[in-house]
Order: sequence, then structure tokens, then C-alpha cells
Amino acid sequence: MLLRIEDTDRERSSAQNVDQILDALQWLELDWDGEAVSQYENRDAHAEAIDRLLASGHAYHDLAEGDEVRAWKAKHGNRGYRGTRRDEPGAAVRLRVPDGGDTVVSDLLRGEVAFPNESQDDFVIARGDGTPLYNLAVAVDDARMGVTDVVRGDDHLSNTPKQVLVLTALGVAPPRYTHLPLLHGPDGKKLSKRHGAPSVQELRDKGYLAAAVRNYLALLGWGSDDDTTLMSTDELVRRFDLARVGRSAAIFDERKLRWLNGRFMRELPLDDYMAAVVGHLERAGNGVPADRELLARACAIAQDKAQTLDEVWPLIRFAFGERADAAKARRKFGGPDSAPLLRQAADVLAGVEPFEAAPIEAALAAVLEREAVKPNALYQPIRVALTGTTISPGIFESLAIIGRANALKRLGAALAAMESSQGPSLG
Repeated sequence: MLLRIEDTDRERSSAQNVDQILDALQWLELDWDGEAVSQYENRDAHAEAIDRLLASGHAYHDLAEGDEVRAWKAKHGNRGYRGTRRDEPGAAVRLRVPDGGDTVVSDLLRGEVAFPNESQDDFVIARGDGTPLYNLAVAVDDARMGVTDVVRGDDHLSNTPKQVLVLTALGVAPPRYTHLPLLHGPDGKKLSKRHGAPSVQELRDKGYLAAAVRNYLALLGWGSDDDTTLMSTDELVRRFDLARVGRSAAIFDERKLRWLNGRFMRELPLDDYMAAVVGHLERAGNGVPADRELLARACAIAQDKAQTLDEVWPLIRFAFGERADAAKARRKFGGPDSAPLLRQAADVLAGVEPFEAAPIEAALAAVLEREAVKPNALYQPIRVALTGTTISPGIFESLAIIGRANALKRLGAALAAMESSQGPSLG
């Protein structure tokens, strides 16, 4: 895979934009061969190609601009514009398009696509100041770099016959082309900002794993023979077949990506999971807990629940002394009506030995049976007392991880607040 930064538009090709491209590819671990090539730095080769095309008669100088071109086409039945050579200062350079026949693009997905030459303008390949236009620069660079296959979005299909004509005029065989359908949003329309279409960096910052994003992108418009969804990158490399990509637009649905990411996270070894969580916290500028043993235990109980790295810290922060302040949770489960059950829970937990998930579950189950209440009536007030919210890892594992002393302290604070009708304390 060759990487070329198409930066001939100097106003748009800032160092920051180039860095974003490199950063996205590196995070996705989509490596390329050799050095990245700057198209702008190939400008001497572009100028040489323009001179060759002028000398061979395949191109000519022409001063005609929009109004003159439109008038010519109206006069000639909307045929493609054919100009007259005018070697004057400021004249652009146009490539001569043959008058008859077709320019044929052989596309892996679409087969042979014919573009009638008669309907194509003699198109501009260089401005009046000599700077090359996109279709000339791309064609010349493809030839210089030895590109064998071009894979790109089908919005570029209309550019391809122009590039084929440039290469043919230069005596170079064109590469093989594959034009992939564009991505659409869940509403079936072209993916855009109105869908909240994220950049690669935004997906990273939201806590998606690079491997999951690679897997999901590979599945857009493509599928394996047996419809396998979860695939390692090595397996994708082994099984992917470009010829099996569909012709219809693929739907980018972040909800499906989120589900797939959750699957990847659950299957990570714990050490890798914790390393990913630490890396995400560091990127976000948040502090990382110094107690790595506790962090590992906290990650272990959150692994089945979080679907992105961004969701992990809100689930486990209670283990490090931080709790949410969810007013709705306090109103629903922190009132005086919950106090008798919560007091019984505190009483039985005080005597649990060892203070681990299984014995804790058995002790609390006895309270449920004795009081003949549903689990939520007991477990949710406990959860709110421990974490400040109704969403957490398993309640038994959560109690075990903070230990008996901390658990009883938080339950006691919640009981004191309930009895004074103030809702659970965050102290």
C-alpha cells in the first residue's frame, strides 16, 4: 500500500491536515510501504509531463473560460468542448480528447464502463500559471509510483476516464481500478455531518478499539462466505476479497460499531483490557489510579458491561472513592422507604466471611427470601449508596471490591441521609 498526500492545493494542505491523516492511519495500524509521497513535491515531474503532452500535440494552450466554453457547446449541440490553440500569456493547458469512440474504464466491481469521447470536454490539465490540476497530477504520480491498483470511492468514477486519457497520451498503461460505493447513514442518505459522521480521531476519543473499527469498516459492503462478524485483522487479511464487495451503498451505523466494539472488549485478555483503559484515560487527560492491582480488579468486573473504553471509568470510579451524583437515582431508591431493607443488608454484610462475591450474594439472597421482595428493591438502594447511580458492575462484585469497611461506611451514610429524608450522602 502506497501513501500519497495529494497536497497540490496549498491552501487546504496544511501541516495539521497532513498530521491528521498520518495520525488516523497509524492509530488504525494501517501501515504503508516506503515513505509517504507529497504530490506537491512531484511538481517538476508534472511540469515535465505537461511539456511532453504539448510537444506531442496531445495538449494545447487555450484561453477559453466558462462563458466561452458554454457558448461553444450550445452552438455545437452540447458536444464536448473542443478549443483552438492559443499560445498566449495566461492560457490554460487542455488535453485533446479523441472525437470518436469511447474511453473505457475497466472496473473490478462494475466491469467495463464506457465514456463517449464526444461528450467529454478537452479538459484543463494545467492552469494559466502552469500549476497542474488534479487529474494530471494523479495520473502522473500513479505512473511514477508504479501503482497497479487504485481503490477509491465511486464519486471519483467520473474522474477516471480523464486520468486514463492522460496516461494513454503519455504512453503508460493505466492501473486497475475499483470504485467502491460510498457510505450512507442509517437513513439511506450519503454520510455527512448531519448524521454526526465521526472522524477516526473522534472514534478513538470515544473509546473505540482500533481492531474493532478495522473489523467494522471491512464489513461495510462486504461479508465472508459464512457471514462471520468478529474477525481478527489477520483473518480479515486472509479472507477479504475485493471482488465480493457489493455495488450498493453501505450503511455506517455507529450503534452496530458500538456493539461490535463491546464484543472485542469482552474478549480482550485482562492485561490488554487494562492497558487500553489506561491509554484512554491518559489521552483524555484524566488521572490514572496509582493502585494498579485495584484497577485490574475493577476492570475485571466492568469488562462484561462496558461497550467502549469511555464507559469504563464511570462504571469503576466508585472503587476509587468517586461517586456519581444522580439525583433521579436518589429520589427513586434513596427515600425512607428503602431504609429498613438497607439496614438489614448492612447487618448481614457485617458478618459475611470471607467478604467475597459468592458469600455476599448468599447473605443478601437470605434477606430477599426473608422479606419476600424482588431483587431490585434491595440491590438498587445498595447500588445507589455505593456508586451514586443505578448503573454499575455486578452488585456483589462491587461490594467485594471496595471491601467491608468502605461498604458499611457508605451504607451507613446512605441510611443516615434516608432517615433525615435528604437522599444518599456523597460523603
